[in-house]
Amino acid sequence: MRILHTADWHFGRTLEGRSRLEEQAAFVDELAALANDEAIDLILLAGDVYDTVNPPAAAEALFYEAVARLADGGRRTIAVIAGNHDHPDRVAASAPLAARSGIRLVGMPTDRPLAVDVARTGERAVIAALPYPSESRLRELLSEETDEGLLRSAYSERVGRLMTGLGSAFRPDTVNLAMSHIYVLGGLETDSERPIQIGGAYTVDPSALRIGAQYVALGHLHRPQRVAGDETMRYSGSPLAYSFSEAGQAKSVVVFDAKPGLAVEPREVLLGCGRPVVKWNAKGGIAEVTGWLEEGRDARAWIDLSIHMTDAMTLQHIQQLRRMHDGLVHIRPVYPETAEAMALDARAREQLPAEELFRRFFSRQTGGAEPDAETVRLFLELIAEEEDAPDAGDGEAAGAVQAGGERA
Repeated sequence: MRILHTADWHFGRTLEGRSRLEEQAAFVDELAALANDEAIDLILLAGDVYDTVNPPAAAEALFYEAVARLADGGRRTIAVIAGNHDHPDRVAASAPLAARSGIRLVGMPTDRPLAVDVARTGERAVIAALPYPSESRLRELLSEETDEGLLRSAYSERVGRLMTGLGSAFRPDTVNLAMSHIYVLGGLETDSERPIQIGGAYTVDPSALRIGAQYVALGHLHRPQRVAGDETMRYSGSPLAYSFSEAGQAKSVVVFDAKPGLAVEPREVLLGCGRPVVKWNAKGGIAEVTGWLEEGRDARAWIDLSIHMTDAMTLQHIQQLRRMHDGLVHIRPVYPETAEAMALDARAREQLPAEELFRRFFSRQTGGAEPDAETVRLFLELIAEEEDAPDAGDGEAAGAVQAGGERA
C-alpha cells in the first residue's frame, strides 16, 4: 500500500492578523491532486488540524471538505488524530458518521489501535495511533490502573508503555505503523509551535516509539525532519510557514510504499502552495526597499522588513510601502543608535559563559522558569561533547548553546 504522512495543518491560523485561509484551501487542492497522482491508499494526519480548540466556522468547513475530498467516497482512508492545538471532542465529534466514508478520527488517547483494510492491495494496516497525550488525558486513560507508580512515572515512560501496548496488535502479515503528536527529544523547533515540553517534562525519548513499527508518523514540529537520524521516524512538518522563524524552509509531505514485513523507504514530496515568508534587511533605507518592490522581488511573499533610517519614519512612508506590496507584515525602522546598541548587545553576549547563556535561553523559552541544576549539568555535558568531537568546527561549537537549549 502507498501511504502519505502530513501534519500540523493549523486551519484558522493567521499571520499577525492576515488570513491564511486562501493558502490553506490551496494546500487542500494540492494535497488532493497529489493523493490522486501518487495513487495514495492511506493518509496519516498527525494532529493539529486546527489552530485553536474553538476554530472559526470557515476553518471547520475547510477541514470537512478536505477529508471528504481525500477519502474520495471511501476509496481511500484518512486517519486523523488530535494535536495539542485541537479540542479532542471537536476532532472526534463526527467519527461514527465519518468512518463510513473512510475517515477515521481519534480525539483522546486510547488503548485500541486502528485497523485499516486496503482493498486495492488486500493488505491491512495496524496503526498505533496516540493523539496528543497531555498529563490530564494520560491520567484519564490510566485512571483504572491499580499501580499508582505507573501514574507517577515519568511522562516518556508512560507514553512508551502506551505505545508498546498499542503495538502489541502488530502482526507479521500486517503493515505496522505508529502515529502521535508529541515532542521527541532532539527535535528542532520554530517559533510557530506552542511549547508542550515545559522544562523537559513533556519530552519523549525516541526509544519510547521504537515498538516495531515500520514507520512512525509524528506531528507538532513544523520543520520537516528525521528523529535521531532514523529515516522511518519523522515529522512531516506543517504545509505552510506559520512564522518568520520558518523563513527559507521547504514544506513537504512524506510518501512511502509499505508491505508487511519489509522495510520502507520514505521520500519527501515538496509542496508549492502557500506564500513564502521572508526577512528583508534594507540598509539603504526607503530608496532600497522601493527599488526591490518595483523590480517585483518576493512578489508573493509575506515580508518582515527591517529598514535602516537616519530620519524618522513617517506614516506616509509606511502607507507608501504597503500600497506597493500587500505582504508587508512588519515594517521595523532601525536607527543608527539602535543598530549600535544591538551590536554591543551581541558582543556582550559573546563574553558570557555558556552556562549563563543557557540559563537566559531557558528562561526566555519557558516564560521565566529557571533550569534546575540537573538540566544545567546535562547541557554543560552536551557542550563538552560538542567541543570534544574530532570533526567539530568553530561554527558547530558556536551553535552549541542554541542546539543545547533545544535538546535539554
